[in-house]
Amino acid sequence: MTTIPDLLDFDPDAALALLGEWMTARGEPSYRATQVFGRLWQRPVRHFDEMTELPKALREALAQSFRISSLELATRQKSMDGTEKFLFRLHDGQFIETVAIPDGDRLTFCISSQAGCALQCAFCATGAMGFQRNLHPSEIAGQVRELRMLTPPIVPTNIVFMGMGEPLMNWKAVSPTLTLLNDPRALGIGARHITISTVGVLPGIVALAARPEQFRLAISIHAPSDALRHTLMPINTKYPLADVIEAARAFDRRVTFEYVMLGGVNDQPEHAAQLAQLARDCRAFVNLIPLHPGGSMGFTPSTSATIAAFARAVRARGVETAVRRSRGLDIAAACGQLRTERLGRRLPVATEQHGEVHVA
Repeated sequence: MTTIPDLLDFDPDAALALLGEWMTARGEPSYRATQVFGRLWQRPVRHFDEMTELPKALREALAQSFRISSLELATRQKSMDGTEKFLFRLHDGQFIETVAIPDGDRLTFCISSQAGCALQCAFCATGAMGFQRNLHPSEIAGQVRELRMLTPPIVPTNIVFMGMGEPLMNWKAVSPTLTLLNDPRALGIGARHITISTVGVLPGIVALAARPEQFRLAISIHAPSDALRHTLMPINTKYPLADVIEAARAFDRRVTFEYVMLGGVNDQPEHAAQLAQLARDCRAFVNLIPLHPGGSMGFTPSTSATIAAFARAVRARGVETAVRRSRGLDIAAACGQLRTERLGRRLPVATEQHGEVHVA
């Protein structure tokens, strides 16, 4: 059975080429391809019949040859601090989460790249639910598209791949998604305003570095030694800390270290000294993250005083450091929490059983 192509799964060049060939075969003028593409991302519509600038017969023919997929908004929550969380239902019953975080004149979308996650980091609610499947470009960039189609529209200034999943274990879909997010013909978000967050999947870091755009890289460190990181992040067995730091050093743009503060686990003075040394080794910026109590998985958040002392200790060693403000504390804003509330626990799918897992 032939699958009708989803136009939202193609980067701009590929989508325009596909539409151009189709228009030529029908004897339509070439500008029609550009008209259709303009309604996918810049002035998005849900259905071809909403493209009223096109003749009715052409709209009907497009609907027989192509799809424009959509995500069903299942739940929308708004925090007292302005943070909004969206739970989207996918065509196969999976759910993914997107968070919109306002901060002054910036609006950051935290988007998902997988349904669930295979990495099982000890403190992460998404990891606890297990891996279900990779998302397609239409489902990753589609999160941004869906929020643009709300009334009133919600349009981001920044994108972070810090939602559900490990983006560099879905590079086949994430790479064209980056193009869709950045290309002025699509969503037109500046590359320096788009951040990929990874636990340190080394082939993916190399692939990201090879792209010409100035996309940002954030690495989830969370523990400054292999011994401790092994206990918190099983992926450290495959990608040890020394190799991750070397990849960060080789990355030609500034790297951010993400570091979740776990009370009594990774927040002691010796940890601050070790983290500062790692950051100096690759000129990284350190972002300290208070543990969100909604998805704490049995861990205790570090106290404010402990975090402040830790930050001072890292800064005292010459490393630029920030403490992220906790957002959405009054809603299920911890990554994976809202999906788990809706679905409960589902049996995970082994990544080797999923034919669409692609590490770059």
